[in-house]
Amino acid sequence: MVTVRRWWGRKGLQVASLALVLGGAWILRQTQGAMLLEVYQVVTSPLQLLQSGQTPAERLEERLKDAQFMEMQTRIQELESQNQQLQNLLGYVQPEPVASRPVPARVVGRSADHWWQQVTLNRGSNSGIQEGYIVKAEGGLVGLVDSVTPNTSRVLLISDLKSQVGVTVSRTSAKGVLRGDSSAEAVLEFYEKVPNVKVGDLVSTSTYSQKFPSGLAVGKIKSLDLKKLPASVAKVELFPPIRSLDWVAVYPKPTNQPQETPQSKKQEQANQQ
Repeated sequence: MVTVRRWWGRKGLQVASLALVLGGAWILRQTQGAMLLEVYQVVTSPLQLLQSGQTPAERLEERLKDAQFMEMQTRIQELESQNQQLQNLLGYVQPEPVASRPVPARVVGRSADHWWQQVTLNRGSNSGIQEGYIVKAEGGLVGLVDSVTPNTSRVLLISDLKSQVGVTVSRTSAKGVLRGDSSAEAVLEFYEKVPNVKVGDLVSTSTYSQKFPSGLAVGKIKSLDLKKLPASVAKVELFPPIRSLDWVAVYPKPTNQPQETPQSKKQEQANQQ
């Protein structure tokens, strides 16, 4: 007991001081920790920016882009949800989509004399490909299989002068026929005399197309001639890289597509008047 008292006499002040410091630190952590953390972040933030190689302005721009992306993603999800609700309400029947399992193929033949007309693929009937099958590449629709051998397929490109594709302007549903122009652009002839369209509008395949399912991306309107007779026309910049095709995907042709006839065209125009 005497020994303990002697030890306390020598060490008691130090032990009490240590306990006071630890207690104060614990209280500070509980009450002021958040403030100290904020101060630490403010002090070290410039160092972190220097280490990342970004300036404050670049960091802010990146955050704004991230926020805009998330906002757009949220909006898209909302629109998809609203679209689904409307489809359910109206009993909408979705047109038959392009098959989910395409046949991948590579361009192995292309003539300089027919560069914009046709290409030959390294897959044919042995791979399940048939005449009338749809060919797509990155960006959208490329063309249609018009002849097949056991190991090859010939594709008529949408840039060919003989190509005709029923299309629609996504923003306003204005419809017309897209004709190839032997280039990376095509000519869109509208059914209406003065369609509701503008430069930059997106163009996709129409529900009236006899050869293609609706909704396949084609391109965007590059220029307009609303004074041309008998109907307005537009130059369409094609999305797929037809000039330098390499790999493509081949899909079965659609079935049960609505057929476009002169009567359907007249009825459509009458409904829009």
